[in-house]
Amino acid sequence: MSSTQHHLLDLYRAQRLGEPAPPAPGIHDWQVVREWRDHRQFRAALAERPAHGPLRQALARWLRPRPRSTC
Repeated sequence: MSSTQHHLLDLYRAQRLGEPAPPAPGIHDWQVVREWRDHRQFRAALAERPAHGPLRQALARWLRPRPRSTC
């Protein structure tokens, strides 16, 4: 059974029982991603590590290269 079919079945059951309709699948996906990111940053702060990952650090190095020494 796909998630769409399952959702339609849940809608039918809720309507028959007079209950509020459940949220559609995928409605809260971005909220979950944001909460997961916030939790990772919080855990990093507790561990006294930088809160940003290696990808952001690599991009920062690429966008702001160090000045070359003039020997």
